Amino acid sequence: QVQLVESGGGSVQAGGSLRLSCAVSGRTFSDLAMGWFRQAPGKEREIVSAIARIGGNRYYTESVKGRFTISRDNAQNTVSLQMNSLKPEDTAVYYCAAGRSVEPFIATSPYDYDYWGQGTQVTVSS
Repeated sequence: QVQLVESGGGSVQAGGSLRLSCAVSGRTFSDLAMGWFRQAPGKEREIVSAIARIGGNRYYTESVKGRFTISRDNAQNTVSLQMNSLKPEDTAVYYCAAGRSVEPFIATSPYDYDYWGQGTQVTVSS
């Protein structure tokens, strides 16, 4: 059974930074494509960023480009999301997700991911 455990959420003021981490167990981590999604109250879950198995290919949703960086450590079975210059509109529950690779493409729909973490709250105040 694949397990994903997120950490690193919290509350910050606008302009601040947070780093989310996700530890994965139960599968060969390097076989998995990884993604970060978020869901704000009353809104659908949306892709924030995703990274291919070996880490060379990344995707960012337009609103976070230049502010967020996704990375993975296949030796430590972790994926991280460094979030800088945070804005109030980044407030949401953030979810780590894992799924089968679709390389050379990167999956951006939540339906492409089979395993999910429990979510971690990120709150950005103005």
